[in-house]
Amino acid sequence: MRNIISMALFSIFSSLALCHAQTQVIHTDDYKGKIRVACIGNSITYGYGIRNKQENSYPAQLQRMLGPMFDVRNFGHNGATLLSKGHRPYRNLPEFDSALVFRPHVVIIHLGLNDTDPRDWPLYGDDFIQDYESLIDAFVSINTSPKPKIWICKMTPIFSWHPRFKTGTREYFWAIQKAITEVARKKQVSLIDLYMPLYGRPDLYNQDALHPKKAGATIIAETVKKYITGDFGGLSLPAMFTDHMVVQRGKPVHIYGNANTGEKVDIDFAGIHKQTVAGIHGKWSVFFPEMTAGGPYVLRVSADKNIEIKDIMIGEVWLCSGQSNMAFELKKAASSNTEIPKANYPQIRLFGFKSVAWPGAGTFTQEQLDKINRNEYFKKGPWQICTPETASDFSAVGYFFGKELHNKLGVPIGLINNAVGGSNTESWIDRKTLEGDPETVDMLHDWLHNDLVQKWCRQRAALNLKYATNPNQQHPFEPSYLFVNGIQPLISFPFRGVIWYQGESNADCVYQHEVLFKMLVNNWRESFNDSVMPFYYVQLSGLNRPSWPAFRNSQRKLLYEIPHTGMAVTSDIGDSTNVHPKNKKDVGHRLALWALAKTYHKKLVFSGPLFRNIRKREHKIIIFFDYIGSGLTTSDHKPLRGFEIAGAEGYFVSANVKLKKKKVIVFNPAIQVPELVRYAWQSYPEANLVNKEGLPASTFTTEMEAGDEREMEKK
Repeated sequence: MRNIISMALFSIFSSLALCHAQTQVIHTDDYKGKIRVACIGNSITYGYGIRNKQENSYPAQLQRMLGPMFDVRNFGHNGATLLSKGHRPYRNLPEFDSALVFRPHVVIIHLGLNDTDPRDWPLYGDDFIQDYESLIDAFVSINTSPKPKIWICKMTPIFSWHPRFKTGTREYFWAIQKAITEVARKKQVSLIDLYMPLYGRPDLYNQDALHPKKAGATIIAETVKKYITGDFGGLSLPAMFTDHMVVQRGKPVHIYGNANTGEKVDIDFAGIHKQTVAGIHGKWSVFFPEMTAGGPYVLRVSADKNIEIKDIMIGEVWLCSGQSNMAFELKKAASSNTEIPKANYPQIRLFGFKSVAWPGAGTFTQEQLDKINRNEYFKKGPWQICTPETASDFSAVGYFFGKELHNKLGVPIGLINNAVGGSNTESWIDRKTLEGDPETVDMLHDWLHNDLVQKWCRQRAALNLKYATNPNQQHPFEPSYLFVNGIQPLISFPFRGVIWYQGESNADCVYQHEVLFKMLVNNWRESFNDSVMPFYYVQLSGLNRPSWPAFRNSQRKLLYEIPHTGMAVTSDIGDSTNVHPKNKKDVGHRLALWALAKTYHKKLVFSGPLFRNIRKREHKIIIFFDYIGSGLTTSDHKPLRGFEIAGAEGYFVSANVKLKKKKVIVFNPAIQVPELVRYAWQSYPEANLVNKEGLPASTFTTEMEAGDEREMEKK
């Protein structure tokens, strides 16, 4: 059987508008004798590639889960297509006739994967919806009492190492998923999402990228059981909902969770009562009006049980993400001895994602490996009030950023930290996004031996996975893994913006990072449905690594290319031998300046000098900057240093420098026709240009600029 790759996250609420069929569940009291369940499908249903499929295919496992009141039969056929003109139409196969003779009360249809074959969808795709409706009608017309109930399924994923993935399969796959959703709407049948439960589980797939193993079949059976019985485990709230939480002000208050299908859910918040009903996915969602800063409030949710969340504040919520320099704890920072005792801020609340296996220089245990594969990488929360004890273990950069916002804005602040040491940019990007781009699609395949992933990440992951036996064992550095575990759980939880400190694990490939970073910012904004979401990031500091000057310059250029971003320069507070400089207070402060100026519209100088353009005059180059504040000066009151100059051949030498209020003039008598200039172009620079507010200038070079004239985009 042939199939497609998984590409995009379907919204968790995408199918909650499927008319009356949403509440269609099986009640055993409605039936006399056993309830007959027919599983219609292709090789996924048949159990291809599963050892002892008679016991371990998803229909066989579903039989055990449902128990003796049900009679579940497997009518799957390898290679079956939904299309009647396809290369193996299901309606022409003996399993179809047998299923009709079985006279099922319940019909589960999972077809469409084989229709991605180039013999099928490109030729006959226009017939898909009509053919699917005809198949449904064939089962609806069976004479049973009560009438047969039909569930159709979104297709299970196909992963990117499938051989036909890039030659049409991924595009056909999503066209068919869309068509299946339309069929469910038109025919008013319930839609089972088999895609999302397996979306983040490539470890459960065989090497053909198409067929899940026994454990994957278990997930399919568990998912089908939930939908047809409506049993989603009763009322629950996401991990983000705990005492002391902070809700974003100025945005509708989104309260959401799970409950059994059709169950009424009562929600009381801030003096307002709302009621809703859980849909076919076992999900419910309500919005309360946006609120101004304040609190505390109490949230009460009732269904089959009662849940109460206390001490909720309305304020500003920020996500602190990236790798180890964002994860770097306050207790390790240079100013910890003086800062921690003062960290009593009742209106600052901290929410941490604690990993089950930190990717350090060691091997993971089998228990850790299993949790990683089950996407249980993080223990989330709970929200904690900022005290010396709780702040000590929280992100130092996040703490200093949040404290400054709180002091300047006078409102509650919520900080969410999900940073993971060593993590690469691609691990934080959605699988669909990576798979859909020609420059990153190959990054996902055999990533541990793939030069598209930085060597250090692959070596560290190989060490961590030394004792793994699953050839598709997952790891936090695997492309898209941290999106699934660290971003997806936040998608419905509103917050103001992101502060980001990452890049060390991508610094060896500047061009690739430029692609990935733009992709990440756009991916997150699309995921959170906020096209102007502020994204403030830290430029890499000074460290004795040869690739870092070019990387810092690239980060500077990205500031011009991605709207609603800001960059905190930190090359002046690095450590020549330590990738984790301890001065995190200035990092948090510089990020806070961007947020205060650009997000909260405070009038202040928020950036050091950023290169704008040059003018060539005789034997000199005149350099102009944005964000000069009150004027240009030097950080140590010594002569200006750090500038180099070159002729057309590109050989740089030290420059003589003159500082004139708002511009810098560079020259060298040995270069009669200067063409290029650069600044702080050392791994660990000792350059000293700042504005009079003390904010440092960024590394830059004109060598790779498109032209001499550049204008800073107004943000």
